[in-house]
Amino acid sequence: MSWQVEELNKISEMQPEIIEDALSALWRNNPDLYRMVVVNAYIDRKINLGKAAELLGISRLELEKELRAKGIPVRQLSAEDIVAEVEAIKTW
Repeated sequence: MSWQVEELNKISEMQPEIIEDALSALWRNNPDLYRMVVVNAYIDRKINLGKAAELLGISRLELEKELRAKGIPVRQLSAEDIVAEVEAIKTW
């Protein structure tokens, strides 16, 4: 399967809309998988807690509580995270 993921990645560079549409359909049909992808992105430090919560449509505190209940460590907010949180609030 790794070759398939590599090929999808190549296509996403040339025609990202095709992959975005396919992923949107996948997430709609598999919301638990989407949740796992988002949480893993948070664990791998690709996104912060606020972004993960936003993507999942819940509050940052709700996600923090959920992660702690599952034994997943919650990172303390960095200065960069705080600035991002303030900017996100400004756009509301």
